[in-house]
Amino acid sequence: MKTIKGPAVFLAQFMDDKAPFNTLEGICQWAADLGYKGIQIPTWESRLIDLNLAGESKVYCDELKGKINSFGLEITELSTHLQGQLVAVHPAYDLMFDNFAPDDCKNNPKKRTEWARQQLISAAKASKHLGLKAHATFSGALLWHTWHPWPQRPEGLVEMGFEELAKRWLPLLNEFEENGVAVCYEIHPGEDLHDGVTFERFLKATGNHKAVNILYDPSHFVLQQLDYIQYIDHYHEFIKSFHVKDSEFIPDGKRGAFGGYSDWKDRAGRYRSLGDGQIDYKTVFSKLTEYGCDVWAVMEWECVIKSPEQGAREGAKFISDRIIEVTQKRFDDFAGAAIDKEKLKKILGL
Repeated sequence: MKTIKGPAVFLAQFMDDKAPFNTLEGICQWAADLGYKGIQIPTWESRLIDLNLAGESKVYCDELKGKINSFGLEITELSTHLQGQLVAVHPAYDLMFDNFAPDDCKNNPKKRTEWARQQLISAAKASKHLGLKAHATFSGALLWHTWHPWPQRPEGLVEMGFEELAKRWLPLLNEFEENGVAVCYEIHPGEDLHDGVTFERFLKATGNHKAVNILYDPSHFVLQQLDYIQYIDHYHEFIKSFHVKDSEFIPDGKRGAFGGYSDWKDRAGRYRSLGDGQIDYKTVFSKLTEYGCDVWAVMEWECVIKSPEQGAREGAKFISDRIIEVTQKRFDDFAGAAIDKEKLKKILGL
């Protein structure tokens, strides 16, 4: 068993043009004051990191790490969720996903994909420079528009889709493996890797590549009505990253899993601040600890009701209260005795 590290916070949803959320120093001080011990850095946010430089310069990474450490914080992982998404984009989504790309890549899917690939390569090298062993990202999606098969999917389409997805990721997975970093795909609706079956399809398509791992976030499983506890039983060996986010699913006579194209607050399935949703995090932390998952517990705020500032304040304590300090002794040690083989034989009737 292994004690989960934390609490930590994913900074993506907290960056802002107002202090203290507009500088690395400001947001580090804010996180430390709330009791966080780690930060997960969104690499598309240039106010936090220069990803290209980080991939090239160990000196830059040492200085960045030192600055963050000076606030009593550690970097948990780098995140390339937006860039990973752009590794595989179906043409139907080109216009909307162009928002994630630099201006000189817009309206040019091929150039956009190559930019995303180079970003991932830089992230692999930067992670090594920073001494990180895990990386958080999205897989992208070529098949998501076919998830509800109407019209019927042609035979072989899913297999071809995962073969293509694996083809795009294999050079990147090799890069991460060479740098000693696990690629942790957030299993997420909208991605081709959105549950256990799709993770297994991708893993198989990559030839069971050692760099393929999981960012576990049970909030997405509640919205899918997937058993998020059993998921840990099935895939604990792959869980190398962990987002702590709450959610709820409350269907009624008008709303169900598909959401009716409604805004988040009007959906049956929606994300909530920690403690305000339905996830049994006491059991989640117990399971991850029992299986020895070596992860940081990283709070991600996505709530349709509560402010991010309150969510962050409450989230640090929520995580701290659920981290299990692994026992170094057995509760019945006091009744133990030295091994006596002759006595053991008598007990067994030998």
